[in-house]
Amino acid sequence: MPSRLPLLLSSFVFSTLTLSATDWLEWRGSDGQGTSSATGLPETWSETSSVVWKTPTPGRGHSTPVIVGDHIWFTTAVEKAASEAEAKERLKNNTGDQPVTVMDNVSIRALAVDKLSGKVLHDVELLNVKAPQWVHQLNSYASPSPVVHEGRLYACHGSFGTACLDLATQKVLWTNQELQVMHENGPGSTPVLCQGKLIVHFDGSDQQFIAAYDTATGKVAWKTARSGEMDPRPQQKKAYGTPLVVTMNGQPVIVSPAANWIYGYAPATGKELWKVPYGELGFSMSVRPVADAQRIYFSTSFGKSQVIALDYAGKKEPAIAWRNNKNAPKMCSPVLAGGLLFYVDDGGIVSCVDPATGEAHYRERIGGKFSASPIVADNKLYFASREGVITTLPATKEFKVLAQNTLDGSLMASPIAVDGALYLRTDKALYRIGK
Repeated sequence: MPSRLPLLLSSFVFSTLTLSATDWLEWRGSDGQGTSSATGLPETWSETSSVVWKTPTPGRGHSTPVIVGDHIWFTTAVEKAASEAEAKERLKNNTGDQPVTVMDNVSIRALAVDKLSGKVLHDVELLNVKAPQWVHQLNSYASPSPVVHEGRLYACHGSFGTACLDLATQKVLWTNQELQVMHENGPGSTPVLCQGKLIVHFDGSDQQFIAAYDTATGKVAWKTARSGEMDPRPQQKKAYGTPLVVTMNGQPVIVSPAANWIYGYAPATGKELWKVPYGELGFSMSVRPVADAQRIYFSTSFGKSQVIALDYAGKKEPAIAWRNNKNAPKMCSPVLAGGLLFYVDDGGIVSCVDPATGEAHYRERIGGKFSASPIVADNKLYFASREGVITTLPATKEFKVLAQNTLDGSLMASPIAVDGALYLRTDKALYRIGK
């Protein structure tokens, strides 16, 4: 176990997943917070250098792959576009003014790629959705990332449905399309596993709740409506956040960011334990919080964007320790490294702040537009832009660009660092970068 993690692990319940140097079991790594134990990662690469393999990806999807043993699994959507007349008719119910795409039919699929060769081994349909809700042009029909545990892959795609896949047999064990909301811009929340439950957000413009599926059967175990007062405008009620599990007073708590409020829930029952208002409008977040032994850190995303730190250690209910509205990210999750908090806003300004006070050590522009969340590995930070550029910085108070490497295509999925290699998914292909 890396030396920087013992304190974190002593105060957390990271679902029921096991940290491994060779696995990457969910969107932000097996610790759930974007931290990797990988070392010896490549420093420079391009389309013509340090690419061990490049595998074109079918369909369209922004989900971050997961790695189990020698297999890399990821989800994608094979789409059939709606006719112009059909799209126009369905968009009569659209309450927003965002650029969206409309499909007649979508096949959401799970693919397995061999980690060593890049060969596609399996291609399994998880869900088939007719006349699905539209999605934002920056979103896809396969944006939520899958989660793996004990030989099963769980993929939750909001109102499109949730599926459980047996990785050994490639059989879909169960699906559930019972829970429905109007996402407006398409689903984006990735699930979390805890105490035999698959827990996921459903924060639409029409209704907002958090729910849990029984992992064995796929049945809804509990469903809890958001209790906080919302902005009256439908578009300002929606959110796409991902929960994090922490331990408070010896018990696991689901920390759940939604529109205008962050909540704490009991994973076994869904009982609301506490909620904290942002104090300013915040909605449409696609972020996941991070936490250390003292505080929880997250961005309120759209509206009056701010980064908030909550004191939670030894408390029955968290309290706001500090807030900062400078260069708060709207789409990218933060990352903790070396006793520092790092985040990048959508326009490419990286902030390094003191986690205790929120005071900035630096705010510097690296360029580009960002949707993917950064990771830290080998004491370096990796930021992936929509222009296909990975910027590497030291995980220190000193701002220094160590490298900027470019691949063809857009990077919407977050990077993965495993076994001395980087795995990068663009909108065109999946790469293994290494020696």
